[in-house]
Amino acid sequence: MLAAVDHVQLAAPPGSEDLLRAYYVDVLGMTEIPKPPMLAARGGCWFRAGAVELHLGIEDDFRPARKAHPGLRVTDISAYAARLESRGAVVRRDSGLPGRRRFYSYDPVGNRLEFLV
Repeated sequence: MLAAVDHVQLAAPPGSEDLLRAYYVDVLGMTEIPKPPMLAARGGCWFRAGAVELHLGIEDDFRPARKAHPGLRVTDISAYAARLESRGAVVRRDSGLPGRRRFYSYDPVGNRLEFLV
């Protein structure tokens, strides 16, 4: 029986770790968590905010997915959108999900992220 999502893995191109850190820590407000040494040798970064954990793994032939994305629940969507915009991130609001408020943003390598309440 499934109990919860442990983490979501996204891909990133080689050498993008500093860009990822700037976005996931400075823009989204997550904390970088250390990867186990055996996995750290592969590159990439892991981040956490509360129970949300995102892993960014290095992919040599990286191409961001066009549709696939994590849906991240936020407590104050207006304030969170304002936070992202004030830090230079694109915020694309969307009203296509009845009964929910949401927006999309993209990390610096093109991964799409959905934020919703």
